[in-house]
Amino acid sequence: MGKVNQGALVAIVGRPNVGKSTLVNRFVGERIAIVDDQPGVTRDRMYLNCEWGTQEFIVIDTGGLIFEKEDDIHTAVQQQAWMAIDEADVIVFLVDGQEGVNPVDHIIAKELRQRKKDVILAVNKVDDVYTEDIATAEFFELGLGNPQPLSAIHRHHTGDLLDNIVERLDSDVVIEKEDTLRIAVVGKPNVGKSSIVNTLLGENRMTVSDISGTTRDAVDTVCKHNGNSYTLVDTAGIRKKSKVRYGIERFSVVRAIKSIQRADVVVLVLDATDPVSEQEQRIAGMAQDMGKASLIVVNKWDLVEDKSSRTMNEFADEIRERLYFMNYAPILFTSTVTKKRLFSIFELSQAASDENQRRITTGLFNEVLNEIVAMNPPPARKNRRPKITYGTQVSVAPPTFVIFSTYPALIEDPYLRHIERRVRENFGFTGTPLRILRREDDKRKKRGQARRAGQYGSGRSEDMTVDEARAQD
Repeated sequence: MGKVNQGALVAIVGRPNVGKSTLVNRFVGERIAIVDDQPGVTRDRMYLNCEWGTQEFIVIDTGGLIFEKEDDIHTAVQQQAWMAIDEADVIVFLVDGQEGVNPVDHIIAKELRQRKKDVILAVNKVDDVYTEDIATAEFFELGLGNPQPLSAIHRHHTGDLLDNIVERLDSDVVIEKEDTLRIAVVGKPNVGKSSIVNTLLGENRMTVSDISGTTRDAVDTVCKHNGNSYTLVDTAGIRKKSKVRYGIERFSVVRAIKSIQRADVVVLVLDATDPVSEQEQRIAGMAQDMGKASLIVVNKWDLVEDKSSRTMNEFADEIRERLYFMNYAPILFTSTVTKKRLFSIFELSQAASDENQRRITTGLFNEVLNEIVAMNPPPARKNRRPKITYGTQVSVAPPTFVIFSTYPALIEDPYLRHIERRVRENFGFTGTPLRILRREDDKRKKRGQARRAGQYGSGRSEDMTVDEARAQD
């Protein structure tokens, strides 16, 4: 058993048009969040990976908090933002240094104080470093500590803000990780997550015990099935209803993020009576991005009239079409009423986890890679054709391969997907995503550098070893 840092969530909140999305873009180093002068552009939460120093965390870009409008869209935006606040480890409350304190800022500050959250008050749009003290002075009245000046658009003090965030995250409690397979059961509301978990735990042949989970009220449940131990990671479906705030909106993608982060295998539960929703696509996409082994469970199969194999195939095809990026995940049709195939979740999860940790020897991988390239070489681009020389696996969870070639930038994503399909045909990897990275052939690179330096002779540079390839990755 060892300690594991579960990752952290940082929510950027504030009124509309104070620069939240601009700040998020600075944090992640890319223009991902939509930025516009029109208030209310950000309606849904965005969850983006951020790294500062040695600390990794997920930053949440929320919609602007307003209190005067009552239509359904703005109500949903507010609920989403307050969910992010409730679940985040650190809150960055962003205010506008050019406009000064706004009455809405007082309302938000009061709510944050009542929630007793760890809040950093950040004053944005302070473009003149010589007037920072004057620009931030009035924000002391919000009662949230020392205001921290910055200019997201000009990058002034954004590094200082990140330092402040990381310093607070360093004190996060880490939990003890049991030496069991950790399975997160996730999905949108009312698909049967709780029923599945309760059924998996309710059999007499299982031994059930509770262990302390995260720093809040989450509790993971350890159980045994056929002699093997499993941990069901806390999800919105496991929590007590009395602790859930927003009715049908109780499902929070933030909770799904935490569950996925802490899991070895993600079980995405779908409703057989509903088509795959955008919410479910987002959850599946997060599991894919985090490199988690995955299983798709279609619940409520008892409500489908025609349960033939043909109907199953049709359902599976529709799911594959909507979740095309997760076509490696097994699909299990089940029902908590009939319990048919339900306990196969354990076996399929274990198999997916094993594939997620699987390694292929360099020699065997190169045999397959050479065959792929011989039958279908990379297409030429810009009058140049990349030549793939060799490849190697550099890590697991998920299995990650590096292919070395000339002009690696000219090997485009469609060809990488072709390589992935052929690798799966040869090695399986059912239930896990794969990563295939491109690197320049080190031998050619060194020769080119020597030639440009006028030092190129008849000697041959040594090929990069597997260990060097892993170190480079």
